[in-house]
Amino acid sequence: FNVATRMNWQQPLEDLETGSWAMADPESVLQFSGVGYFFAKELYEKYHIPIGIIRAATGGSTAEAWLSDEALQQFPAIYNSLKLRDPKYLDSIRKADQKASDDWYSQLWWKDKGMQAPVRWSDSSYNPHDWKTMNIPGYWHDQGLKNIHGAVWFRKTIQVPASMAGQPARLFLGNVVDRDSVYLNGQLIGTTQYQYPPRKYPISAGMLKKGTNTIIVRVINYSGNGGFYKDKPYQLFTATDTIDLKGPWQYQLGAATNPIPPAMTFYTQPLGLYNGMIAPLLPYAIKGVIWYQGEANTDRAAEYSQIFSALIKDWRIKWAGMHPMQNFPFLYAQLTSFMPSHPQPTNSNWALLREAQLKTLSVPNTAMAVTTDIGEWNDIHPLNKEDVGKRLALAARKLAYHDSLLVSSGPLYKDIQGNKIIIRFTNTGTGLLAKGGPLKYFAIAGPDEKFRWAHAEIVNNTVVVWHESINKPVAVRYAWDDSPLEANLFNKEGLPASPFRTDNFKAIH
Repeated sequence: FNVATRMNWQQPLEDLETGSWAMADPESVLQFSGVGYFFAKELYEKYHIPIGIIRAATGGSTAEAWLSDEALQQFPAIYNSLKLRDPKYLDSIRKADQKASDDWYSQLWWKDKGMQAPVRWSDSSYNPHDWKTMNIPGYWHDQGLKNIHGAVWFRKTIQVPASMAGQPARLFLGNVVDRDSVYLNGQLIGTTQYQYPPRKYPISAGMLKKGTNTIIVRVINYSGNGGFYKDKPYQLFTATDTIDLKGPWQYQLGAATNPIPPAMTFYTQPLGLYNGMIAPLLPYAIKGVIWYQGEANTDRAAEYSQIFSALIKDWRIKWAGMHPMQNFPFLYAQLTSFMPSHPQPTNSNWALLREAQLKTLSVPNTAMAVTTDIGEWNDIHPLNKEDVGKRLALAARKLAYHDSLLVSSGPLYKDIQGNKIIIRFTNTGTGLLAKGGPLKYFAIAGPDEKFRWAHAEIVNNTVVVWHESINKPVAVRYAWDDSPLEANLFNKEGLPASPFRTDNFKAIH
């Protein structure tokens, strides 16, 4: 873990305006968390007191991986399946997985015609006389290479004007599934080892030349559909000019392989992270936790509320055994939007997980930041970390710094009033707001339990929901989808309402 510089290490724990926050951000992939940085920056700019951040993070982890052995015992089905206590077992799994991975990449290297040809395909002198054409962005499964894993090479020739020649530039290639190596005029300019980071490669001054230039991308795909994310930037640009790289590229299959053998992902296993990443931190005094996780539990959303609540209790007990502070603030980001939205109201595991997170507000001294409006349907790691950090900082100001007058949350569903579907909310601030036009993403059902998109409008700080074909409405859902990016109920302070449903939900008061 990395600890930011902290002044006055002997500061009393009772002084909540100084201290460090433990940062549990399993979605972060950098050495320091973007969410953690903006969280601390926002608080420092408000209170001018140094903030220390401890980053404890592993991408794609499950909540149960962060639970201690003692806490897991209350979940017998999970606890009885634990295998991670035996060091010999762990060592054998690691060695077997490493050998399988090494063998796969070794085979790929020797089979890849682009790496073994007399003139490598990355070389500027190579002649791609028999290459085919594919549109980028897109996935090769949809464009002639079905069920192919391995290495596929892509090549695009561009014309660079004199105004760009010799200038420093940047090359944006969206996101690539799964790994890529990128060459400009035969020279390697960058490589990324997995699919999630945006490809933003710098090009040094002097590399671009006037006239014909060639970009070559070697893509390695080891599972799923290989190719390039849609709706991402694909361009080469300098300070004054931009070349659009979307459209036809030449391509050639370098090597086809079987998918890489599955490996044990310790960060998804119960107890897989607690001993290594949380237990060592217990001697260090903290002021609270911010948590940014959830997507790895969406296939078991129904149990998440119990696991997450147990985690909060577990950590508070463990730290209370080392320090006098109990029930420290625990702030968390609600699951953001991801995957394509649906044209009609639907069931959604991601919505169920958000509901479980909303229910967790019943745990004392917790707060939640809603983030559905700042996600990206095509990126499980959306780029906007700044607003996540700022919204969590608002929660900290209310919960830890006791700014009682602050509106720190968007509207939260409270209850249905009377015989009509009139929805009341808490945290309305100075009033409800339909951002950017009429309210969207409300669905309504009658006794047949079939949901339809509904009309909705704000009336006297409530939301009235109806549908002309439903005479006896019984339930409403809002933003109940994997990716409700167009959901637009906010308060006037600019904070979005949490998704909710009234058909199977106990309101938080």
